[in-house]
Amino acid sequence: METIRKIRCAYQRDGKSIRQIARDLRLSRNTVKKVLRGEATEFTYSRATQPLPKLGPYEDSLLGHLSSDADKPRRERRTAMGLFAQLQREGYEGGYDSVRRYVKKWRECTSQAAVGAYIPQSFEPGEAYQFDWSHEFVDLGGAVVKVKVAHFRLCYSRMPFCVAYHRESLEMVLDAHVRAFEFFGGSCRRGIYDNLKTVVTKVLLGKDRLFNPRFCQVASHYLVEPVACTPAAGWEKGQVENQVSFMRGRVFVPRVKCAGLSELNRYLADRCRTLAAGHRHPEMKDRTVAEVFAEEQSRLVLVGTAFDGFKETAVRVSSTSLVSYDSNRYSVDSSAVGRTVMLRAYADRVRVVNDGVIIAEHPRLFGRHGVSYDPWHYVSVLERKPGALRNGAPFKDWDLPAPLAGMREALGTKSDGDRQFVGILGTIGAYGLEAVAAACAEALAAKTPSRDVVLNILSRVGDDDEPAFPAAEHLPALAREPLADCGRYDVLLSGGERHA
Repeated sequence: METIRKIRCAYQRDGKSIRQIARDLRLSRNTVKKVLRGEATEFTYSRATQPLPKLGPYEDSLLGHLSSDADKPRRERRTAMGLFAQLQREGYEGGYDSVRRYVKKWRECTSQAAVGAYIPQSFEPGEAYQFDWSHEFVDLGGAVVKVKVAHFRLCYSRMPFCVAYHRESLEMVLDAHVRAFEFFGGSCRRGIYDNLKTVVTKVLLGKDRLFNPRFCQVASHYLVEPVACTPAAGWEKGQVENQVSFMRGRVFVPRVKCAGLSELNRYLADRCRTLAAGHRHPEMKDRTVAEVFAEEQSRLVLVGTAFDGFKETAVRVSSTSLVSYDSNRYSVDSSAVGRTVMLRAYADRVRVVNDGVIIAEHPRLFGRHGVSYDPWHYVSVLERKPGALRNGAPFKDWDLPAPLAGMREALGTKSDGDRQFVGILGTIGAYGLEAVAAACAEALAAKTPSRDVVLNILSRVGDDDEPAFPAAEHLPALAREPLADCGRYDVLLSGGERHA
């Protein structure tokens, strides 16, 4: 460009001839003429065809690898270095730069063909939020686990919220909404979703959708109007789509290490607050996301009580007092054997209800073929089959109060020890666990471990309680004071007047 400037200035401004310019700048006259005849201020050279002396025989193979990778998720696609290593195994002897340039050019051409035009969106404070799922790998308790992360994003302030689960089932979706609206301090008037199976039961014509009835309940509770995107049109909720990739790079890389899911979710909530406080709003450049969120909070829809986010299903209690859900089993009170009860699955626990009464509650299991026992559910069965105490699966590693555990160990040496201990357990319903434990402790202190001794102590404790009499001011007034006269009974026995 500098040479072109000198030629043009020398000819048009200084009036030099082409011969003199060529001699002064040591250029050919043809070059000088080319510059003066055209209006270009820069000459570039572009090779029409790129020779590939080494890569040429492997071009078809490389194209095949690139085409096959294009159909895979982004995280599973091979890099240029990975493709170079693959070609080397096939016999390629050329350099890495040739492969890198070829891959870069191919990807630029294919990506340009897929680029479309979009219209930027604008939202009012408290108008809408967007929801999506992502899959991430974390270290939980020393094991690498694939967790499902629910992402929420307020469309106006761009405030993010993330919470992790082991599943993407309906109860997880409900729990995620409860946690998100508690985190934000309210809900929005509209929620934008994919056509998730847990949210959308049926896709109808246009924007019409048939939503899951249980999801409609949580939307009604928080006064939200759910809106489902057009199928395969992720740009309709582009904010949360971008958040997924942003959070993956800023939060989950390097791999997060936590003791459990509860600790991970506390970490995610803290990271959302930290990132919001440290990032500028994409439209209001002079303010952070946290500052805009503080403004939007006053425009959110407030709901006083949290939604009871469970998925309810009918289950039958087996002969072993167990109900099955999600490939795991949970014990219930033995009084419900053979009945059909309602199981309420939460994100972190399972609750079993019979006629409106809770008959079991367990922490939720997320593996397969697991069993969660509560030994107290089987006490009434033990009264009929005390021998099951020794080898019954629910009673292995039973975490009893120390006095009861000591009494069980002391009675273990007796021939009828199991029967006696079951008899002690049967009194808990009448006297309470604390009273029975205290009676066992007293019997052990007296070195008389026995069911009869424990029952005697419990009965004496009940007899020592003073009866409660009504207060004197509430008694009716007496017409005359009673007299201590035994002679009145003699009059009655002799047939005298009744009121003599």
